[in-house]
Amino acid sequence: MKLNDATPEEWDQATKKAFGYDRGYTNGGLYYDGRLAEDNVNKPPHYNNGDIECIDAIKAMLTKEEYIGYLRGNTLKYRWRMWYKGKPIEDLSKAAWYDEKLLKAVEAYIQGEK
Repeated sequence: MKLNDATPEEWDQATKKAFGYDRGYTNGGLYYDGRLAEDNVNKPPHYNNGDIECIDAIKAMLTKEEYIGYLRGNTLKYRWRMWYKGKPIEDLSKAAWYDEKLLKAVEAYIQGEK
């Protein structure tokens, strides 16, 4: 059998054999052994302690131009290191998350909004 011919069930079996746990997806995201995994892309727990999310605090302290530069830098950072941390899909997802923020920030900037 070729790798691309594997069914989702065969992929799940291979994952369990290789990593020792069941892995799958729900509408809420990735889960392991029936537990929803932390969302390290959209709501990483290490950036969400306290009353304000880290990205919102950064945006509040920077000018519009600085914030756009910060977002641009992060999209590059996650693409740059995608092969070096062992989580290329997560890093590309984080880059896409920053791209979405960047798109909205540039649109607002062009329209003269905050």
